[in-house]
Amino acid sequence: MIVVTGGAGFIGSAVVWKLNKMGIDNIIIVDELGSDDKWKNLCGLKFEDYYHKNKFIDLVRVNSVPFNIDAIIHLGACSSTTERNADYLMDNNFRYSKDLAIYSIKNNIRFIYASSAATYGDGSNGYNDDESQLEKLRPLNMYGYSKHIFDLWLKRNNLLNKVVGLKYFNVYGPNEYHKGDMRSVVHKAFEQVRDTGKVKLFKSYKSDYKDGEQKRDFIYVKDAVDITLFFLEHRDKNGIYNVGTGNAQTWIELVTALFNAMNKPVNIEFVEMPDEIKDKYQYFTEANLKKLRAAGYNKPIMNVQQGVSDYVKNYLLKNPYLDNSVD
Repeated sequence: MIVVTGGAGFIGSAVVWKLNKMGIDNIIIVDELGSDDKWKNLCGLKFEDYYHKNKFIDLVRVNSVPFNIDAIIHLGACSSTTERNADYLMDNNFRYSKDLAIYSIKNNIRFIYASSAATYGDGSNGYNDDESQLEKLRPLNMYGYSKHIFDLWLKRNNLLNKVVGLKYFNVYGPNEYHKGDMRSVVHKAFEQVRDTGKVKLFKSYKSDYKDGEQKRDFIYVKDAVDITLFFLEHRDKNGIYNVGTGNAQTWIELVTALFNAMNKPVNIEFVEMPDEIKDKYQYFTEANLKKLRAAGYNKPIMNVQQGVSDYVKNYLLKNPYLDNSVD
C-alpha cells in the first residue's frame, strides 16, 4: 500500500493521478478536506481508502496502522507562506513529519517528503541542494522554517541517507483551484485575463531587476510529479533534492506564455507590492539540478512556454481537474 498524505491537495492529488496512470490504485489518501472544494481533486481518481490526517497520525503514533505500508509520500502540510501561527506550523509541518519519518524508518517503509525552496530564503546562500550547507540557510517566513527545521532534524540524526526530501520550487498546474491566495500566479493571471483582459504584476524595488523581470524557477506539476515518483522507483537514491526546471524565467515570460495560450494580446499592469511582503520577496530562484541529474533523472523538463500552454489549453479552458476518466 502507498500512503499519500496531502493526497487531496495540489501536488498530492497529481501524484495519485500519475500512480493511477501507471496502473497503481492500492493507495491510501490522508488529508483534511475541510469546507473548501479540495474534495473535487479526488473525483475520477482510484484509491483504496481515505483517512483524516489526525486519525492517521494517531494510528502511527501507537503503531496500530491496520494495513501494510510499502511507501509514504508525505506531501501534507500547511503551505501558506503567510501563516503566522508558529506553534501550529511546528506541530502540523515539523512534528507530524518527524513522527511519520520515525515510523517509516522503523518499519522499513520508503519515505519521501516535501521540503520546499522556501528553505533557501533570499538565495544569498545559493539554491544548491548540498546537505552539508543546510545550516547556512535562513528562511524568510515561518512556513519555510517549519520545512527547514525538519531537514535539519533528519541531518542531525543521521537519517538523510534513509529518506528522500524534495525541495519544490514554484509549482503550477491543474488541481490547485482550491488554494485561494496560495494558487500559482498562472491560475490567478488566467482569471484576470479572462475577466479584464490584463494581468497585474508587482513592481520591482531592486535596481538589479526591472518591473516584471524578477525571476523564479516555475515547474509544471506534471514534471514535479514525475521527479517525485522517480524516487519511489529508485529506492537506492536518498537525501535532499531540488525539484525545479533549473532555468529561472521572468514573470513577464510567464504571463506572456499565458496570453499566447489564451490567444490574447499581452497587456500587463505593474502595481505596488504590499508592504507586508516587501522584505520577504524572492527576486530570484533557480534550482540547481546537478544532484538530481547525477541521481539518474534524465527526462526533459518543460519550460513555462510548454507547461503554461498545456495547463491553459487542456485544463483552464477545458477540463478543470486531472481526471483518469479522460485524457
